[in-house]
Order: sequence, then structure tokens, then C-alpha cells
Amino acid sequence: MSATPFALTHELSPGHALPVAAIVYADEVYPDAVFNHLVQQCRAHGVMLAGVLQHRASRDGDRRCDVVLQDLATGYRTALFENRGTGACGCRLDEAVLAEASARIEGSLEHAPHLLILNKFGKVECEGGGLRDLIASAIDRGIPVVIGVPKRNIDAWRSFAGELAVELEDDAHEVDRWLQSLV
Repeated sequence: MSATPFALTHELSPGHALPVAAIVYADEVYPDAVFNHLVQQCRAHGVMLAGVLQHRASRDGDRRCDVVLQDLATGYRTALFENRGTGACGCRLDEAVLAEASARIEGSLEHAPHLLILNKFGKVECEGGGLRDLIASAIDRGIPVVIGVPKRNIDAWRSFAGELAVELEDDAHEVDRWLQSLV
């Protein structure tokens, strides 16, 4: 499926949970604890993971886009930001690096993981690029997806995911319940 603004399509089986969960969080308050809990719980129960876990590269409040993605299948870390100097404004996401990370994650889907975890449906995804193809690929393969969605992007997310996604609060127990519903 190409990176288009069109919604996902997938056959849903009656009685099964929706294959995609969006962890909706307040803008600029990324739910690190929930994603860390999710990864720990999955690994403790032998769930084979693909995707990424986000880590902050800088604790400086002016560097919101300075994140490193840790590949859950390999442990490989990718810095997603361009170093444009201290006076740079706005998000400094390096889209080419994001595309490379997405391609690596796509390769890990060949090993049929039980769950794909993605850090964020951000500006690039709202514009039709970024991780959208990866999400569609996972759905086509029958791999459930969990992704973070800041509230400012919720309308674009809903247009993309449509009826395939459930929206969860930034709450580990709610995410656990969704995971249990997949079985």
C-alpha cells in the first residue's frame, strides 16, 4: 500500500479486537512509561516484537524532536534529528533517516512478529508519509500495531486508520487489556 492520505483497509473478523491501537496522549507529553511497560510486558510473556521504542536524546526543553529510536528486533539505535545548530527552530526530523528506519522495521516484519510497536503518528504521517506504509504492511500481514498519537494529530489519524483502530488513553492497564483482547 502506498503512502497516501487514504484510510487503511482490512478484513475484520467478528469477535476479534481491532488490529490497531492508538495511544492518544497530550501534545508534547510523550507516554514513555506506557511504551516501556508495553515492551517489558510483551518480552516477559514471549511476545515477538517489531518496531521501535523512543528515547529522548536531549533533556533540553527546546529539543522536542531530538529522539533516538531503538529497533525492538535488533537493538539498533537511530537518531532521528538533524543537527542544524543551537538556533534552529521547529522540528528537525530527518525524513531520510526515518525512511531508513522504516525500511529496517519493514524487514523485521518478514520474521512474523506478534506485535508492531511504533513511537508516533507525527507530522510526516499526517502529510501522507513516514510510517504509514509500515502500518499498512503490518495490517496486511495480520500483525497488530500499537502507535502513539498526539492529540493535535488525532483527526489525521482517524482519517487514516478509520474503523481499524481503537483509541486508548495513556494508561498501561488499558493497553494491557487491549493486548489481552487480541488473543
